[in-house]
Amino acid sequence: MNVTQQITVLDGGTGRELARIGAPFRQPEWSALALIEAPEFVSRVHRAFIDAGADVITTNSYALVPFHIGEERFKESGAALATLAGRLGREAADSAPHAVSVAGSLPPICGSYRAEWFDPVFARPILTVLVEALRPFVDHWQAETLSSTQEAVLVREVIGDDGKPLWLSFTLMDEEDARAAPPRLRSGEHIVDAVATAMRLGATAVLFNCSQPEVMGGAVSLARQWLDANCPAGSLRPRIGVYANAFPAMRKDAQANGDLKSIRTDLDPTGYLRWVRDWLDRGAMIVGGCCGIGPEHIRAIRAAVMTS
Repeated sequence: MNVTQQITVLDGGTGRELARIGAPFRQPEWSALALIEAPEFVSRVHRAFIDAGADVITTNSYALVPFHIGEERFKESGAALATLAGRLGREAADSAPHAVSVAGSLPPICGSYRAEWFDPVFARPILTVLVEALRPFVDHWQAETLSSTQEAVLVREVIGDDGKPLWLSFTLMDEEDARAAPPRLRSGEHIVDAVATAMRLGATAVLFNCSQPEVMGGAVSLARQWLDANCPAGSLRPRIGVYANAFPAMRKDAQANGDLKSIRTDLDPTGYLRWVRDWLDRGAMIVGGCCGIGPEHIRAIRAAVMTS
């Protein structure tokens, strides 16, 4: 079978690409600020990733939560901003020169990297607003940077069974001391807990994102081993994917909007591609990038996939 027909190439990190091209960008609004003040920059980023060869672009809805834009702004315009994010993604995909699908980004509502902050009662109505606003525009749901399986369960409850595929993407512990142990979610749960939960919730893909590349390979291997042992040949099983970030390791008390993190210089397109090849060798079939991974990285991944 032709490998290029199996591998799906995602886009990269929207927020840092917005900052790089000069869009309005600051903490705590992050990528939402361009959507609020200059949405044409969001369209430019979508087109740049499409031109680089991405098969999937992600709606710029990650920061559309009170954690980033404030409770009052979310109450007043959260639905309208999410609708705009969905429409911009749909327009970019529909005008692409090749087939491109739109992933509806559903962020961790209570804050990235902090499993202990998750409150399903608080999160449910916010997530509902995002889902209802994005639903007309997206081809699949992509719940991102989940720190716990609890967050994944809430996503499935809110989106229901609307016929759109669900992709669940988990973030991993990536501090220096965590690299010596088997990879875990930031909640402390095992990788097999995430994969088993994804299976139970009917997800068509289980991914790992917004962590350093060094911890991703082990997660892919564990996910594949569990699927091989628990999914009979010929049965439907979620595809495995990875899109790492280019940040230094996140502390356990990290806050997504605490500061503007530096970008690792060793993760240029060539350096990042070495990690991507490792994930593919271990069984990943969906690859792309998260924060700090730009169109030039995606172009290198696409070229590598095409020549495999």
